[in-house]
Amino acid sequence: MEGELMRVIMYWMEGEINSFIKVWLSAYLSLTYCYLAGKMFPKGAARLSAFLPVIGLFLLLPLQLNSMNLGGPTAFFLAWLATFKLLLFAFHKGPLSTPTLSLPRFLALACLPVKLQQEDPKSKEKLSSKSVLNYAVKGVSFALLLKIYDYEDYIHPTILMVIFSFHIYLCLEIILAIAAAMARGLLGAELEPQFNEPYLSTSLQDFWGRRWNLMVTRILRPTVYLPALHWSARIVGRKWAPLPAVMSTFVVSGFMHELIFYYLGRVKPTWEITWFFLLHGTCLAAEIVVKKAVNGRWRLPRAVGTILTVGFVLMTSSWLFFPQLLRCKGHERGLSEMAAVAAFVKDVVRALNLTIIP
Repeated sequence: MEGELMRVIMYWMEGEINSFIKVWLSAYLSLTYCYLAGKMFPKGAARLSAFLPVIGLFLLLPLQLNSMNLGGPTAFFLAWLATFKLLLFAFHKGPLSTPTLSLPRFLALACLPVKLQQEDPKSKEKLSSKSVLNYAVKGVSFALLLKIYDYEDYIHPTILMVIFSFHIYLCLEIILAIAAAMARGLLGAELEPQFNEPYLSTSLQDFWGRRWNLMVTRILRPTVYLPALHWSARIVGRKWAPLPAVMSTFVVSGFMHELIFYYLGRVKPTWEITWFFLLHGTCLAAEIVVKKAVNGRWRLPRAVGTILTVGFVLMTSSWLFFPQLLRCKGHERGLSEMAAVAAFVKDVVRALNLTIIP
């Protein structure tokens, strides 16, 4: 029975891989059109009008995929990263606006979570020293977490939710690291990391601004935060302008996460994800107000700040963020897909061994 289930999953995955290839071929052809259109149309309304059909296509393409491991990253790369970068490029802003950017670099930067670093030997040394050991430890940790799920019936739900939180973080970091490695091989350049050890965050400002999913932070800053900051400064003044700018950024992030979760589960949104980001945006705004009030005269010990920050993120994630992912059985589907692929690889290796050693 289990073998039959694996064959069904593999048959489904074969069709999913074909759809995956078609989706990304469509995406690269569309981005090639945008690359040429960017040279033909001036920045502003004309270039934006030329990009709008591609932006609409990028919002539809993830609907062609149902796999967690293929559809999830594709939705993030196309519907979020590529869409926002094209909006910036329409007004000659963002990473795609470099005049000397070649087509291969344009394609990689447009839809992958990467950003070219400056040629700084110190930064290269720092990145290379981190990547080998750091990612090896995280890979082993991810494998151990997968093994723990075999005993989930004996684990308290709260502890299981904490484990699931770290599973999601490690999964994201590994996926983004693979994408960065692919772009590094294609571009021949060092790339900035996507995470900066978020479990060491000392405040919400530190967590969201400097440690968690840095590519999203770099995309939301020019597309949402800075325009909102500019308009808010006219209304409430420069001192308090960061507060509505922060809230605007978290609202947009909440809506984009709702869209990504819809791609994953194809179920009607319950808006818990939006409330999660509204809560964090409100708390971050309050943190900014408190910091302005004390003006550096008092500060929490680093260890206390880390415990409070990470604890708050885990608690609110368990309350508002993960239930929607669990409802669409995201982790179960993802694990089933990986198990099917592992079984397929074992069958291939076994067949090769029988061929080589009769």
